[in-house]
Amino acid sequence: QVQLVESGGGLVQPGGSLRLSCAASGSIFNIRSMGWYRQAPGKERESVAAITSSGTTNYADSVKGRFTISRDNAKNTVYLQMNSLKPEDTADYYCNAEITSYTYVTSRYWGQGTQVTVSS
Repeated sequence: QVQLVESGGGLVQPGGSLRLSCAASGSIFNIRSMGWYRQAPGKERESVAAITSSGTTNYADSVKGRFTISRDNAKNTVYLQMNSLKPEDTADYYCNAEITSYTYVTSRYWGQGTQVTVSS
């Protein structure tokens, strides 16, 4: 009943920027938190950034100062502004959200993933 739809991935040169978006839709009572994970080829999935309903943010050390996570509660959308991109940022990026439905069931949901490639 809940879906996360991502957009904004693509190919950029080192030092460039991208803005990822993730919109949640469906039977949503409350979004406890939203965040972004990424998985590079041959590596484990890792947390990149997260934001709570109160606006508290958390970032992986590798992206601090370069990435900014934000959300628009009215649109049930979370964004990830990625600046000063590096080749090591290349990965599939996945939106993640802890959502409580109108039936008071809380579950974790995932987006379909969007590819980010940083290369000259």
